Amino acid sequence: MRFVDEYRNEADAQRLVQAINRLVTRPWTIMEICGGQTHTLIKFGIDQMLPARVTLIHGPGCPVCVTPIELIDKAVAIARRPEVIFTSFGDMLRVPGSEADLLAVKAQGGDVRMVYSPLDAVKLAERNPDREVVFFAVGFETTAPGNAMSVWQAKRLGLKNYSILCSHVLVPPAIEAILSSPNNIVQGFLAAGHVCTVMGYWEYEPIAARYRVPIVVTGFEPLDLLQGLHMTLKALEEGRVGVENEYARSVTREGNTAAQKLMQQVFEVCDRQWRGIGMIPRSGYRLRPEFAAFDAERRFAVEGVTAQESLLCIAGQILQGMKKPNQCSAFGKLCTPEHPLGAPMVSSEGACAAYYQYGRA
Repeated sequence: MRFVDEYRNEADAQRLVQAINRLVTRPWTIMEICGGQTHTLIKFGIDQMLPARVTLIHGPGCPVCVTPIELIDKAVAIARRPEVIFTSFGDMLRVPGSEADLLAVKAQGGDVRMVYSPLDAVKLAERNPDREVVFFAVGFETTAPGNAMSVWQAKRLGLKNYSILCSHVLVPPAIEAILSSPNNIVQGFLAAGHVCTVMGYWEYEPIAARYRVPIVVTGFEPLDLLQGLHMTLKALEEGRVGVENEYARSVTREGNTAAQKLMQQVFEVCDRQWRGIGMIPRSGYRLRPEFAAFDAERRFAVEGVTAQESLLCIAGQILQGMKKPNQCSAFGKLCTPEHPLGAPMVSSEGACAAYYQYGRA
């Protein structure tokens, strides 16, 4: 298929692998931030094509995976209310909370619906004025513009029965948290192209300079990732730091300024809890005070809900690149896609799901 096959050409991939082999003279450790990139790397066997000196570790770039367990419990509590229509993208429905997931609530009679856009949830609120419609607003900067637009639109329409349960997280603070850790082993990053399509890559430049690392904005197809790896390894071998853009067909340095303006109008930066990692300062979005009426946590008084992670799940170490999924004692045994202990096994972008699906036992 045109525009897909051209980025999966085997001969071109082999040429890039050979170029990487000629280039690398010492061990290097590179982290891909995005879970979608992780799946491509594992599905197409790119991790096994690279020289042994190159180690790939998988970062916290799966928004489903890093959504705190207490927020899942808040979603479950809200969805169980008889007056609520709870809406979400499909990838959140099977993420386990401490006792249940949203599909279990649906099976028990809760009105839980999968939508393809937050604006679908706004339409539901218009059509059901006697019901409370809640949208589960999860994601990195990629999905934030659409979620911001839904709130902006609901306010413009004067809807009193629409709200969002917000768990937006931001990539640059996560990169800084990894680089500032005393246990950090990452020497270069592949940045997520879809996030940078919205935000540009100007935010990464001071991080690259401060921590003396190369960061390459990369797409999601095999040739994107191999080219991004080649660019990162070339910078490492030459001792260069800074940001480069492999994904120029979609990403500019400034990003989508109209989307950024809308996000800034509706959201403000806040500290955010990351599942398995903990609190990262100024790493999330919350609604601004002028949009507080659309905050589902306040509307349904679930701010105080707390929860405990499974003691068997090492998702936090996996999300920080400290361990690989198949180093978990529960992987493929007590934890499977049908019975997940943690979000990385159930998410379509989760590293554990990728290892399970593509046989990295």
